[in-house]
Amino acid sequence: MSAPREALAGRRLRLGMVGGGQGGFIGAIHRYAARLDDEYELVAAALSSDAERALESGRALRLDPQRLYTDFRDMASREAARPDGIDVVSIVVPNHLHHAVASAFLEAGIHVMCDKPLTTTLKDGLRLRELAERHDCLFGLTHNYSGYPLVRAARELVEAGELGEIRIVQVEYAQDWLARPIEDSGDRQAAWRTDPALAGPAGCLGDIGSHAAHLAEYVTGMTPSEISADLSSLVAGRRLDDHVQMQLRYANGARGMLWASQVASGEENGLRLRVYGARASLRWQQETPNELWLSVQGEPARRLTRGMRGLPAAAGAASRLPPGHPEGFIEAFAQLYRDFAHDVRAHQAGQAGLAGARRVPGLDAGIRGLQLISAALASQRANAGWVALPR
Repeated sequence: MSAPREALAGRRLRLGMVGGGQGGFIGAIHRYAARLDDEYELVAAALSSDAERALESGRALRLDPQRLYTDFRDMASREAARPDGIDVVSIVVPNHLHHAVASAFLEAGIHVMCDKPLTTTLKDGLRLRELAERHDCLFGLTHNYSGYPLVRAARELVEAGELGEIRIVQVEYAQDWLARPIEDSGDRQAAWRTDPALAGPAGCLGDIGSHAAHLAEYVTGMTPSEISADLSSLVAGRRLDDHVQMQLRYANGARGMLWASQVASGEENGLRLRVYGARASLRWQQETPNELWLSVQGEPARRLTRGMRGLPAAAGAASRLPPGHPEGFIEAFAQLYRDFAHDVRAHQAGQAGLAGARRVPGLDAGIRGLQLISAALASQRANAGWVALPR
């Protein structure tokens, strides 16, 4: 049973975290992001199931030892019972735990911010949506690339019809950090991401291919109606895919391609999107996130930069610094946390949140991602045959 909460106006949201102990990567990113706009205060955590590691990690973060937990279910019930309990929990554990952790906090009436992918199975994703609706909780999913100002500008340009009807969507996400079998040499990040028991049935596709798919959907507003997928494990002995090639067909007749690889030697974090319409095209890449190229037929290509005059309003709303000062990865994460804080405050006040146009990916986006993964695995089993996605 949730304890009565005082009004959120005039104070930071109280944030809890599950996962993210010492030695982790993504937990620290979430903590930086949540602090950046002064909307949250981290007050409780289950940083590890190992008691000693949980305590050491909590001490390093200067958390009250009385609010350090080793069991997330205990954390959910005890925090819900406190009048000063957490308002939001941030979930940064490996994929196989997302469903269980999120369920515990939703059932306790606590809003959830979860790292992607939503869960490892579509059934579990649908169950989370039912729980969120039943307990009247908000749920955010950190597809953080949707927080970049120029990604939001690209989305508004497409929505405004500046490109004309969309004909071609090309998205890729290339890395090289798994080009060698480092999971066999004790690398913890590689070990769980290449273990089907921890990562789920998709490796590269679930880890970064899901980001690429969401970016294309977020900007274009379109989801594929059919896909043909080839999932490969190019490193000998690896149990999950480390390379993905996928063809996309859209209901309006548009065509697309998605390429994701974690074995592309020389690549660092090469997330790139190109969208071609009947009138114009857009190009954006994450390694140079402060510029967006708009090419209108018959005109010179225009380089749009973060903070410049004349950009769509959404880009300005997602910017913090004057033009010429780079904003990047952590700021994009922070934008989702800031938007989610606004949504939580509006929710408590009985308002729609962000003028009725939520910017934070949520359960529906996560479920569509799981549907894509399920269809890709089915296509792979059918020797890259075409598989329809639910509308």
